[in-house]
Amino acid sequence: MVRTRTGARVLVDQLLAQGVDWLTCVPGESYLAVLDALYDTDVDVLVCRQEGGAAMMAEAAGKLTGRPGVCFVTRGPGATNASAGLHVAQQDSTPMILFVGQVARGMRDRDAFQEIDYRAMFGTVAKWVVEVDDAARIPELIARAFRVAMQGRPGPVVVALPEDMLDDAVAVADARPVAPAEPAPRPEDVFALRRMLDGAQKPVVLVGGSRWSEAARDDLVAFAAAEDLPVATSFRRAHLFPADHPNYAGELGIGPNPALVARIREADLLLMVGGRLSEMPAQSYRLLGIPDPGLPLVHAHPDANELGRVYQPTLAIQSAPGPLLAALRASPPPVSNPHGRAAAAHASYRDWSERPAPTPGAFQYGEAVTWLRERLPPDAILCNGAGNFATWIHRYYRFRRFRTQLAPTSGSMGYGVPAAIMAKRIRPERIVVALAGDGDVLMTGQEFATAVQYAIPILVVVLDNGMYGTIRMHQERTYPGRVSGTRLGNPDFAALARAYGGHGERVARTEEFAPAFERALASGLPAMLHCLVDPQALTPTQTLDAIRAGAVAQGKGEQSKGEQSKGEQSKGAGG
Repeated sequence: MVRTRTGARVLVDQLLAQGVDWLTCVPGESYLAVLDALYDTDVDVLVCRQEGGAAMMAEAAGKLTGRPGVCFVTRGPGATNASAGLHVAQQDSTPMILFVGQVARGMRDRDAFQEIDYRAMFGTVAKWVVEVDDAARIPELIARAFRVAMQGRPGPVVVALPEDMLDDAVAVADARPVAPAEPAPRPEDVFALRRMLDGAQKPVVLVGGSRWSEAARDDLVAFAAAEDLPVATSFRRAHLFPADHPNYAGELGIGPNPALVARIREADLLLMVGGRLSEMPAQSYRLLGIPDPGLPLVHAHPDANELGRVYQPTLAIQSAPGPLLAALRASPPPVSNPHGRAAAAHASYRDWSERPAPTPGAFQYGEAVTWLRERLPPDAILCNGAGNFATWIHRYYRFRRFRTQLAPTSGSMGYGVPAAIMAKRIRPERIVVALAGDGDVLMTGQEFATAVQYAIPILVVVLDNGMYGTIRMHQERTYPGRVSGTRLGNPDFAALARAYGGHGERVARTEEFAPAFERALASGLPAMLHCLVDPQALTPTQTLDAIRAGAVAQGKGEQSKGEQSKGEQSKGAGG
């Protein structure tokens, strides 16, 4: 139906046509017309405290739903603040659309107030950047934005909105809802893969990336069980395979089980579905050879541009996970089962992840994580940002249900709290827990006020060791004992939570954690547990002093080698 509307009203109607139920924003005068057009709709608008948090919330919505998360920010500083969330969406292959206010069309190229060339600014981060000059083209361009965000390798799209364009009156029809193309494998590719699997004695399946559905995950589980295949998940994609399933081999991420790394290196077939085997799962690109992986590799990915981008596979299959796994599940099983290696892989994973060793300090963070593993229901959603504290989650927590892990493969600090807020808003019936380091939580911790304002009862577990722990770890390895730029002076996070209007408690000892957690849940409020972690407990297996001592010893060894080399050079010169 063609009717005359303002550009802002046309834009909001396109969001409704594409099924947008939630969006985040930090308001700005550059898109006040859009805020007004949203006034009469049922779209759930979350007004946030800072654009980085708003963008991360939108990215989390994309992860949870498979449809683009939507975020509105104002021009200039709003756009630059939002870039952190945009980068998460790009690296994590998450569909997202960032709408940015822009100066009026007649003011462009004059360095007007808060003017930025968004194509230049976001061109290397977003899949597509467009500025809407003509309000009559809004249905066309918004439909394209949704399609681009979801198709191939999903990612972020940036749409710039000149302020005066939003007030233009145009007569235009709405676009239809967009469904992304779902690339499927060719029958000959499925047949070739089937033959390779039948001939392999030590195959391993590695899954990652996005564009997964619950049905695809179910097909993966059924296929792996029928073939007795060990299945590993990529970095921060543990929810793609149930950890309590006898075929689960563990997560290939930072500090993985050495037995899993060895299993992949010894494999005679590696089937990689959905993921890219980027730096973290590839162990700094040392796990496989480049460009020849050094073993038979089958890579299935929905985007042809990712096939052979780093590793040249034996068989490249352009397919989303769903169609490929459905085809494999429907294919005839082998006459005899030659694999029989899943049980050993799962036993190794269980041994590696069962119980953490004691660490210095009265609060044993590892025991808190294993308590959460037993206490939380399978559908609980865990969120985290970046930092050494996340190592305990990835190793000792067991994700059992689909889309219960929200974590940035980009390694962005500050992700956990905003992601938890959006997760609880979309899935209010579930328990949502954000685990955050002290440096991590203060990146976006002001969004706790958003949770209080909208009565979103997330539970934030703050692990406070008084430093940027990951950077301190690298600092001690490289410059032992020379502490610079990594210490933190922190507030009383429990008191801070109460000041915002939430529930806050301080946890100094392990035995205090469980009752504090239960009280926080029972409060019905956004809650924060301030857990005091000994600075020595830097990783599940190494203390700060041990890392420093190892670096010093290595340095002495290198110095000794250098002195020996100098001595040999002197001998040669004298002879």
